[in-house]
Order: sequence, then structure tokens, then C-alpha cells
Amino acid sequence: MKVIDRVKQAWNAFRTQETDKTDYSYGSGSYSSAPPSRTRMRFSNERSIISSIYTRISIDVAAIAVRHIKLDEFGRYSEDISSALNKALTLEANLDQGPRAFRQDIAMTLFDEGVAAIVPVDTTMNPKTSEIFDIYTLRVGKITQWYPKHVKVSVYNEDKGLREEIILEKRFVAIVENPLYAVMNEPNSTLQRLIRKLNLLDIVDEQASSGKLDLIIQLPYVIKSEARRQQAEQRRTDIEFQLKDSKYGIAYTDGTEKITQLNRSAENNLLKTIEFLTQMLYGQLGITDAVMNGTADERAMINYYNRTIEPIVDAVVEAMQRTFIGPIRSEKSERIKYYRDPFKLVPVADLAEISDKLTRNEILTANEIRGFMGIPPAKDPKADQLMNSNMPQPAAGIDVGEMDKIMNEVFDGLSKDIDKIAGGGDAEPADEPTE
Repeated sequence: MKVIDRVKQAWNAFRTQETDKTDYSYGSGSYSSAPPSRTRMRFSNERSIISSIYTRISIDVAAIAVRHIKLDEFGRYSEDISSALNKALTLEANLDQGPRAFRQDIAMTLFDEGVAAIVPVDTTMNPKTSEIFDIYTLRVGKITQWYPKHVKVSVYNEDKGLREEIILEKRFVAIVENPLYAVMNEPNSTLQRLIRKLNLLDIVDEQASSGKLDLIIQLPYVIKSEARRQQAEQRRTDIEFQLKDSKYGIAYTDGTEKITQLNRSAENNLLKTIEFLTQMLYGQLGITDAVMNGTADERAMINYYNRTIEPIVDAVVEAMQRTFIGPIRSEKSERIKYYRDPFKLVPVADLAEISDKLTRNEILTANEIRGFMGIPPAKDPKADQLMNSNMPQPAAGIDVGEMDKIMNEVFDGLSKDIDKIAGGGDAEPADEPTE
């Protein structure tokens, strides 16, 4: 396509809103960031425990590269496609974000909202008129309202420098639902219960820091008359004055008075509940204290990646594949794939040993192993053959069946020789001694 034609047909998600006069008020729209099946209230906060979990997982999700690739005739990785979409995925997603920041934005939105919308802002063609189009820029949006075939998305408009709500068709917005929704986003999920307990703990802390002690003073008389009420009020004022003027917060009371502090027991119970919910959440998410502080061993990290990271990346890639590639381009062997660096979790020596075992036992070919690593297949024909490199291979032009026959004859000869040496029953009898 010529440059001038491409410019004429270029499409922008924000500019089309001004000319699109379609009535989207039909049907029932649910005002939520979750799909209609999950029309529930959402809780969020900035507590340190929650933020540390979100940040840890999102950083690890962002570390896995996502690419627009082409498969060969055997369904293996062949090469990266030189497309605007691949540039957006691997170099610059938009004016403000590189690929890693973009992927982390997706993960953080998933955790906080339960659903994330990946919006193709600038494309070569109008998605409404063409099923095949290339994508120049991508943004992460929050779904604020659902329609039967459309969604209202809050997304950042870089031309105006603010977030805007735009209505787009579902078929060209990659909608990703958090695979850990039941653990993180359900109203009574472990994470949401933890958030509510942390909010209560913050209230107790604020009361304590503000000077409120939440004391009950049991006086040695019954307060029924107005005179007794004024006497009790005066006694409360006296204790407050003592505490206010005391350097270390110490006051004295009459021996007949009993003081009970309310907030200490509540704080202790909250702390125990928070510790319990935190450990429960760790188990449900597949993370440990060692994963969080960076001291986890290889086995723990593999479990964490398999249970937590890969399901999230799978959901993101699947949504983009379905929306941006579709069935037409899939027939041309185009895919959106992610590749985890195999050298990060497995030492090079172990990786080489694993590869050697797979090829030696004729489970995978060398090119199949290279495909898993996101490396183009080798041109050597042997790289596509299931063979043990440690075993002698038939020379070119020799029939495999004939080679097997020759090898069997060799082994039969060796067997007879061994029997002769050992004095076996098949050995020829020795000559009779002569007189």
C-alpha cells in the first residue's frame, strides 16, 4: 500500500467518536469494569501488602516478551513478522510506554479491575470496514459500561493528555479477564477480605496516632443524677488534662476506678487475621515469602511461574490473538506468541542437559527445541530428524532396513565369539588328544 493511501485510510479510535452517531442506548448496559456475569462492586486500596503483591506479579508478567510471529509448515516458530503490530509489541506500544511498561499496565489493570481492555488506537484501516488491518499504537483501558456488542472504555488520549470514555465494538478490542478473578476480584475473595481488614487496621492506627485512646473509666458511683453526670464529666476532663500535659502519656486514677482500653485487643485480633489471610492468599496465588523477597529456589520459581504468571500471560495473548489476528490471518500462519527466557530459571548447563536427553531419547528434534525457545529453525536437515546423535547413523544412500540387517549379523557374530571364549554350549568341541 502506498504511503498516501495508507494515510487516507488510517483510523484513530478517538477521532471516530466525533463522527459516529450510532445510538448505543439500546439494551441494558451494566456499569462495571467486569463482564455482565460479574456485575459486582469493586474494592481497591493502596495498602503496602496489596501493592507489593500486585507489583511483584506484574513485573514478572511484563518480563515475558510477546511477539507477532509466523509459523512454518510444521507449526513451529519461523520468524518475527515485520509489522507495525510487532513494533508496538516489542519496541513502542504508544507515545508513553515501551513494551515492558505496556505489559505491566495490562497486569496491574487486570488485578485492580478484574478485566482489562487492550485498545488499538491507531490502525492502518477502519476495523469496521476491514477485517485485516495493522496496528500502530496500543493502549490499556478500563471498561466502564457493557453493551451487547460494544463496550465503553476509559482510555488515555495522548492528543488531549487526559482519559476519555469512548465506545468501541467488542470485536476489535482485546478484552482480557483476570484468570485469578475468583481469588483477587470476587467481593468475598481472599484478597478483598484482606483489603477490608487492612482498612479496619488503618482506622485503628489513625485513632491511635490522633491521640485517641478509646478508654472506658468505671467510676465508683452510679451516674443517674445531673450532679453525678457533671462530676463524671469533670473526672474525664481531669484525666485528659493529665495525659495531655504528661511527657510520657502517664496519668493517675483513684484506687476505686477501673480503666479498660478498647483498641488494643481489636488491633491484636486484626493483625492475626491479616497474617492468616496473607498466607492464605500466597497459597492461592502460588507465591511464597521467598518469591516475594527474591530468595526462592528453582523449584519454587517454576511452580510460581506455572501457577501464576503463565495463566495471566496466556489470557492476554489469547485475547490479542483472537482480536488482532483473527481466523483470516491465522490461516496464513500468523500468531501472537509469548516466549519466556529459558535461561532465567534453568542454568545453561541444565538446559543443555535437558535438550540432550530429549534428542537422545528421540522425543523432540533439535528444531522443535529451538522453536520452544523462540529461535528460528536450523537449515541442517538433521535438525528435523528424530535421532540419537550418540548412535551411529546410516550413511547417505544406504537403506535403513539393509543397515539393520548388517548390524544384526555383526551382533550375531559377536555373540558366537563370546560363547566360544566362555565355553558355551554352542562352541565347537575341542580335538581329541592323539596317542
